[in-house]
Amino acid sequence: MRVGTKFGIAAFALAVGTTVLWFYFVRQVNLPEDRTGFVVAFLAAASLGVLAYIKGTGWIGGVPPAGAILIGVFFSFTIAVSSQSVESDKAIAVGDVIPSFSALDDAGERFESKDLNGHLVLIKFFRAHW
Repeated sequence: MRVGTKFGIAAFALAVGTTVLWFYFVRQVNLPEDRTGFVVAFLAAASLGVLAYIKGTGWIGGVPPAGAILIGVFFSFTIAVSSQSVESDKAIAVGDVIPSFSALDDAGERFESKDLNGHLVLIKFFRAHW
């Protein structure tokens, strides 16, 4: 096995592992505010992918580094361009009255915020990083 192929496999494993961890945090609605570690890991995967090509890979061995480069660059870019800031004067605090809205529930049925009156409700608005 060529040295570049080994770097490519390592790059792909890092990219996929970081992606799995990212989506684990997304599912938990618990992304860290400082995402520097994720960006570094994604860029490291992309860099290892480029290094794999520099060291030399065969045709089949070139597939993992290509995947690592695509994943690493895509996620680094989307994280960098999609900050999540909350304007403190527009934020809703615990106990505040929510603004009127309509949305779909888990069954795909539309509901209105006024239908929630008189019920204790926890609403999570989360858009991950995109």
